[in-house]
Amino acid sequence: MNTVVVGAQWGDEGKGKIIDILSEKADYVVRYQGGNNAGHTVVKKSGRFVLHLIPSGIFRPRVRCVIGNGVVIDPKALLEEVESLRAKGIGVRGRLFVSERAHLILPYHRIYDRLREDKKGFIRIGTTGRGIGPSYSDKALRSGIRVVDLYDPPLFRQKLRKSLLEKNEIFNKIYGIRGFSFKKIVDEYSGYARRMRPFVTDTALLLNGALKKKKNILFEGAQGTHLDVDQGTYPFVTSSYVIAGGACVGAGVPPTAIGRVVGVVKAYTTRVGEGPFPTEFDDRLMEAIRRKGEEFGATTGRPRRCGWFDAVLVRYSCVVNGIDEIAVTKLDVLDDLERIRICTGYRWRGRTYRNFPASLTILKEGTPLYEEHPGWLEDTGHVKDFSALPPNAKRYLRRLSALLAAPISILSVGSHESQTVHFPKPR
Repeated sequence: MNTVVVGAQWGDEGKGKIIDILSEKADYVVRYQGGNNAGHTVVKKSGRFVLHLIPSGIFRPRVRCVIGNGVVIDPKALLEEVESLRAKGIGVRGRLFVSERAHLILPYHRIYDRLREDKKGFIRIGTTGRGIGPSYSDKALRSGIRVVDLYDPPLFRQKLRKSLLEKNEIFNKIYGIRGFSFKKIVDEYSGYARRMRPFVTDTALLLNGALKKKKNILFEGAQGTHLDVDQGTYPFVTSSYVIAGGACVGAGVPPTAIGRVVGVVKAYTTRVGEGPFPTEFDDRLMEAIRRKGEEFGATTGRPRRCGWFDAVLVRYSCVVNGIDEIAVTKLDVLDDLERIRICTGYRWRGRTYRNFPASLTILKEGTPLYEEHPGWLEDTGHVKDFSALPPNAKRYLRRLSALLAAPISILSVGSHESQTVHFPKPR
């Protein structure tokens, strides 16, 4: 069955580990959106790996990994990731495929990303500064440069020259800095083109061919539902379609190809960057959970904001993604808490909201409505079976499942692949 794995919060839910587990039965793993602003961490017997562009199925020797047309690619970052894996004994030749239709991140995208974030008057959204947003902007403006253009040198030069006419004027007149050298970019990206050539193909044809052969395809989302450019807490979002429907757009496969959607959530909530966060902890609890959960961005190292589980937030994710089952991660981080809260609504100006509002004002000013549950005060990191969990941990998980109207299928109680509990299928 072809499966989409999507984050159901604000990203950083632990999708890398879940995808690695599910890829055991996959023939293909496909990254369908985002760029190297995402980081999926996978802990194997051979060590700890952080992936930014290459799908998390790369650790399974028989799995083919695809970077779809919906991803924006920084060639330098991609090639560095390839070399890093090779250095650790993980080969990608013949197993990694990059869409020729994917758009490129160029040097001016990265600089513009940072300058725009710092420019007085713009709303700060907490961008990683990797150039993802500006690359998607050029794509929407029909002035982007695609991977396939690298292999048509006259066209690449023509498109780059036109782009620099505009970009260099912006840098000079608005930001007061020098523009970019046409020759330097051409030389740099021509080198990347040679090194990327073995991976580049029409991945939509590749995947649709696999569908006809009844291959098992796993679609890997980056970030989380509430960072989706349409469904998220706009403008504090990423620039791509994170939700499950984005898998079809970003991979070039029909909606009929999707058979199952798995939503990944933490047993609490985290967010990186700016934007509303109704259930955010106070400073004392924030520091304790951040330290125990190692809540620092895999891509930037920035400390994550932490808070109680928000069932309103996740229930909306279940609706817009069509989530069939839930994978819960980092339950062990809550082991030391005497009382645990779950947000089930917001109160704003005398009105109760049980559905996730689009209004940033309500999210910022509203008061979370909580259920309070007793903690279990036991170590769960060693648990291998649901029956062995502390009673209060079982009750907490059952309550999450009931609030989300979705069964829990996988539970992670630690970062290592062995620290995983598989739930029995509901009868």
